[in-house]
Amino acid sequence: MDQQSKILEGKYPAKAHCAKVAGYLQTRSANAAGNAVIYLEGQKTVLIEDNDEPRPFRQRRPFFYLSGCSLPDCHLIYELSTSTLTLFIPDLNPDSVIWSGLPLVPPEALERYDIDACFPNSQLPARLSSLAQKDSDIRFYVKDIPRDAFLSLAQRTVSTDTKLLHPTIDECRVTKDSYEIALLRKANAISTIAHTAVLHAIPTARNEQELEAAFVAACISNGAKQQAYHPIFGSGQNAATLHYQQNDQPLSARKNILVDAGAEWDCYCSDVTRTMPLSGSFDADSRAIYSLVQQMQSTALALLKANVTWETLHIRAHEVAVHGLLDLGILKSGTAEELMKERISVAFFPHGLGHYLGLDTHDTGGNPDYGDQDTMFRFLRIRGEIPEGAVVTVEPGVYFCRFIVEPYLKDERTRRFIDEGVLERFWEVGGVRIEDDVLVTKDGYENLTTAPKGIEEMEKMMAGGC
Repeated sequence: MDQQSKILEGKYPAKAHCAKVAGYLQTRSANAAGNAVIYLEGQKTVLIEDNDEPRPFRQRRPFFYLSGCSLPDCHLIYELSTSTLTLFIPDLNPDSVIWSGLPLVPPEALERYDIDACFPNSQLPARLSSLAQKDSDIRFYVKDIPRDAFLSLAQRTVSTDTKLLHPTIDECRVTKDSYEIALLRKANAISTIAHTAVLHAIPTARNEQELEAAFVAACISNGAKQQAYHPIFGSGQNAATLHYQQNDQPLSARKNILVDAGAEWDCYCSDVTRTMPLSGSFDADSRAIYSLVQQMQSTALALLKANVTWETLHIRAHEVAVHGLLDLGILKSGTAEELMKERISVAFFPHGLGHYLGLDTHDTGGNPDYGDQDTMFRFLRIRGEIPEGAVVTVEPGVYFCRFIVEPYLKDERTRRFIDEGVLERFWEVGGVRIEDDVLVTKDGYENLTTAPKGIEEMEKMMAGGC
């Protein structure tokens, strides 16, 4: 058994996460040093409007982070003074058993989760009241205004903080422990299988949805029933739309397809993008852009290590893009320094270099500044230094999106930098993005993504190679 499998045989480290959050709270609030309690509600079962079926369930991520429990209609209490984690789960409902079978019961929950105690939800009000009566100075930390059992307690003027817990959990989630990294590796391993399945399916596929189906089928057959996000299968010029959603267009007469899709494993996400030639091999223009994006990514990765500023990597990727687009003749009439100053590369690389990854695809703690007036930095999802133990995506791209590029062609100040004649050849390339999930280490990084991305490697697979 490999090390990853051994780690995942154990329990999700909920109590370690609670202790981490408690430590952060205690550095931010003197009230957390005393008899303080964290109270969180999990996601409720919600019916589809005008229907008796529930909406697809997705556990609230802060709740999962502190419990490891992905069941609906649960609650947790963590007592900071005793480091005691208690989970509350739905009561057994005989009518529901008829339709859905027996639910998880407290003894089974104690075996499954890293908790100290488990009770049915019917005992929650009494437990909350007991805590409040035991100490008049008790302070509850909650993510937002809770519902149900906590309301009657709150009405008794119990001291409640609704502002500090949420950002504290967000900050704690930035750095990952070994169990979380193992979950991310597992999600990436399944995504590799699924991206490889897409490569093999391209020669016979007729449209985008057939390739999406190949990806999702590979994930489900390998145990990953949930996608980390809505998959993106953009062929031709659709690849120039960053979060293209339709996934239903024919592939005929198109050069490439951008596949941005990732499996989810036990609530943890992978986020992997590959750009693949639909004919089995890249034509000259597509190969040139793909090679440029590879260089952008490898340059950024070479700089990545703990405590580097994300802006530094982002700027360097733009510098590589400028030099490459100059070499291809798409950009002209200026030095690389002048083009960087004018932010011309933003027309072709409009998004940030990447984001944190974990329980959410765009994970917490990045402190973005979407009000930044500098177009090169406006859409950065991470600002500032990257700590050791964080997992980030590194996903540069070059796109030929008419909606974005054409305003630059109409602006007298910027149109002189773009050769419209050369650009005309590249519209059908669409867009190229390459995205890997990367663990930041003290002196560098470890790439968690193993999906094929080399030109020769992908073309060999599509030709029937391994």
